[in-house]
Amino acid sequence: MNELTPFEKWVIENKGTEQPFTGKFYYHNEIGVYTCKRCDAPLYNSKDKFEANCGWPAFDDEIDGAIKKVKDADGKRTEILCNNCDAHLGHVFEGEGLTPKNTRHCVNSISLNFEAKDSKLSTAIFASGCFWGTEYYFLRTKGVISCEVGYIGGTTENPTYEEVCSGNTGHAEACKVVFDPDRISYESLAKLFFETHDPTQLNKQGPDIGTQYRSEIFYVDEEQKNMAFILIAQLKAKRIDVVTKVTKATQFYPAEDYHQDYYEKTAGKPYCHIYEKKF
Repeated sequence: MNELTPFEKWVIENKGTEQPFTGKFYYHNEIGVYTCKRCDAPLYNSKDKFEANCGWPAFDDEIDGAIKKVKDADGKRTEILCNNCDAHLGHVFEGEGLTPKNTRHCVNSISLNFEAKDSKLSTAIFASGCFWGTEYYFLRTKGVISCEVGYIGGTTENPTYEEVCSGNTGHAEACKVVFDPDRISYESLAKLFFETHDPTQLNKQGPDIGTQYRSEIFYVDEEQKNMAFILIAQLKAKRIDVVTKVTKATQFYPAEDYHQDYYEKTAGKPYCHIYEKKF
């Protein structure tokens, strides 16, 4: 069994429910298989996922033999569990007429992992203050396969969070985004980067102050570099005094496990990242 965070245990073992519209798989529509967070058993194929506008991932079918269905104690709803480890997933509803199969598995994102089907994927790296908030918005973007928070742009190898916070390593808190370029462009991701933080703040973001909280794009190729400068020019033409740096990507060091998927684990929302349309 995989080790679970306290929030994951509350949902998976104690049959809790995450807040609607907060799970990272609600807006997720990539090709692959959704698996059990606790035991990695395959549960749902992406082809069976549909938009139910209910606030949680919805599927109208399951992988054969993957799901156990049990009536709630009050007899009103039917609970769905992983048939391999009895992890709580959510509930199943029938007769709503939302798809031809007339079934809706309403599943907590926190109960799931995802294994993407092999495809041509690309990587982008953005730093915009506290990496928890940066990750929050990219995780909820269609076409994004995964996000990983970490450290980049410094001199110390394998830095710890405490070392980065000292300001002595030169690293920025950043988010490495793996995305499907057939479903979302780098331009769209870069625009989201600019629209979910204040690119006019130098070495700070909201209440967080220090060079590790700087605004910076780390490009992996010339196409990304050129797009970054084009978008900065567009913002400056609108009298937005952008201080965002554009730098060739160097070694990216993943942050400690407790930083990954932070807001999903804590059911929280960013305190210093707010979406504001700029383009």
